[in-house]
Amino acid sequence: MGNSKLYKGSLTTIILKLLEEHGKMYGYEITQKVKDITKGELMITEGALYPALHKLEAEDLLDVEVVKVDNRMRKYYKLTEKGSEETVNKLKELEQYIRNMHVLVNPKWSID
Repeated sequence: MGNSKLYKGSLTTIILKLLEEHGKMYGYEITQKVKDITKGELMITEGALYPALHKLEAEDLLDVEVVKVDNRMRKYYKLTEKGSEETVNKLKELEQYIRNMHVLVNPKWSID
């Protein structure tokens, strides 16, 4: 995997985008989806994921649904209306950041 510090600042955006696409997901499912999508290049640890999920829940961006699966309780996370709005904002911020980075590392590119 590349520099994990580069990804750390994007974790919230990654979580919000996955939940936007998939409706509701549980923690392990999120880690596996990221691993699959990136072909193992990015692996989100539980130590990074769960604090981020709890923070998003505290900010009223996520709802939590607890479901019994195979005699175990599983927490599913899904976006609130506020979370859906924040997803749009975070994706716009990320797109602008990527454009700016392209300009900085390759001055031949133009933001226009």
